[in-house]
Amino acid sequence: MKQPVRVYIEPDLIDIEEIIERPEQQMEKLGEQVANIIYSVQLRGDEALFEFTKTFDGVELDSLEVSSSEKEAGCAKVSDELKAAMGQAKNNIAAFHREQKKNEPVVETQPGVVCWRKNKPIERVGIYIPGGTAPLFSSVLMLGIPAHLAGCREIVLVTPPGPDGAVHPAVIYAAQISGITSMYKAGGAQAIAALAYGTETIPSVDKIFGPGNRFVTLAKQMVASDSVPIDVPAGPSEVMIVADADSDAGSIAADMLSQAEHGFDSQSILIVPDPMVSNRVIDQLKLQLASLPRKEYAMASLKNSRIVCTRDRERTLELINRYAPEHLIFLRNDWEEWEERIINAGSVFIGPWTPESAGDYASGTNHTLPTGGWARSCSGVSLESFQKHITYQRISREGFLDLAPVIQTLAEAEGLQAHGRAVSIRREIMEKPESQSRNSSADRRGG
Repeated sequence: MKQPVRVYIEPDLIDIEEIIERPEQQMEKLGEQVANIIYSVQLRGDEALFEFTKTFDGVELDSLEVSSSEKEAGCAKVSDELKAAMGQAKNNIAAFHREQKKNEPVVETQPGVVCWRKNKPIERVGIYIPGGTAPLFSSVLMLGIPAHLAGCREIVLVTPPGPDGAVHPAVIYAAQISGITSMYKAGGAQAIAALAYGTETIPSVDKIFGPGNRFVTLAKQMVASDSVPIDVPAGPSEVMIVADADSDAGSIAADMLSQAEHGFDSQSILIVPDPMVSNRVIDQLKLQLASLPRKEYAMASLKNSRIVCTRDRERTLELINRYAPEHLIFLRNDWEEWEERIINAGSVFIGPWTPESAGDYASGTNHTLPTGGWARSCSGVSLESFQKHITYQRISREGFLDLAPVIQTLAEAEGLQAHGRAVSIRREIMEKPESQSRNSSADRRGG
């Protein structure tokens, strides 16, 4: 087998631009097709969903909703071993996200002026789970559990049916233990359109979550620009690994391939100190590829991947922060010396016993993360992703009198007379003798 991945030795600035370049997505070529799918669902509802399911999934459905009997039958097909593993993963995910609940303090910004904020759940959220070659039941856990903990009233799951017209049993079981309230058989851009705009069967939601292929990703972007927000900007999976001469080459190769097997457009970037380490990793890649069931996907992905050989710490930090990886695996022994200077990453995995797959499945952190460089400005999914925040304020009579001149001065400077008048009228009321006792009583009642 020829060398599966390109190697750069002490790269210069031109090389860096090439190294951090993501695989081309060619989204613009899909735009018209996805837009037509979305419009068709808006126009024809369930009829369009049945039609697209037959066209794209090769399945004729009698019903979009997953029935109680289908759920019961699906759960019965899941092995006790897998149920136990999902149960442990559920416990860890719930423990991590439960600690993100916040009781925010009441703040007196100045005497008599009190402000606070309360977290409220988003009432109805939609979760998209891909079907295809790998049923991502782990994403059901990662999204359903925090949505349930956040208090979302409705958690709607959509996923494409298999060739037999059924939802994968592991997806059904994960939904049952995660707090999903309803489940429907619909996939692709058409499912995103159904969540955004609603059909006769599938309700519209207030926010959409979940991974997907290029069609799903583009559909999410389109509906987000029109009506419904989405979780994070996400595309093909990616990992950056920083290792040293003592790092185990077999573990590194396995981490690279765990991303590569996601799909042809996934990407892995490895940074090592010298070509000797690189050669050991390449040998392991060839060895492990030979027995990998998803070898075709992994080999195509490795064409997008890179190995960088450099001892330059500043160059390494530049690569990390400019690439802003979805996953950063840090295998060097001197993590503490780097931590403060690594500012762009979706999720970080530290040390030889922390594979990225731990975060994908069971350590407790969320695996729904920003890709494509969005980690420079976005965070992964958390409990807060399923909440909104309402601010409150209450001002006493004395606080108002103290703050009123400030408000009027600022309003006058902006030329917004009605804003200033909302203050001046209240000041005039206060100057009337009969208002004294009434306002004092209102202050005592909290009014």
